[in-house]
Amino acid sequence: QVQLVESGGGLVQAGGSLRLSCVVSGRILWFDTMGWYRQAPGKQRELVAGISSGGPTMYVDSVKGRFTISRDNAKNTLYLQMNSLKSEDTAVYYCNVRARVEYWGQGTQVTVSS
Repeated sequence: QVQLVESGGGLVQAGGSLRLSCVVSGRILWFDTMGWYRQAPGKQRELVAGISSGGPTMYVDSVKGRFTISRDNAKNTLYLQMNSLKSEDTAVYYCNVRARVEYWGQGTQVTVSS
């Protein structure tokens, strides 16, 4: 079975940084995209950052210049480096992989205090 396990969330002051990790267990021989979504209280889940199998990345406008998505294939790990965090970034962050089907992590809470 494919499992995605996230870590790295926590409480941080505005302007601080966090790095989220998503370790993928089980084999995914092919994927279209990997990405990070987030869901804040009272809001719909949104795609924050994505990376395609070929390497190109994308970011939602609100995090451009502050967040960086990357992956380490040898470690089967997806990362989200978050800098200059704002209170608006407070949300549960979810790892996602689109392959033959979609896979989701359990979510990790990020809370940014102002």
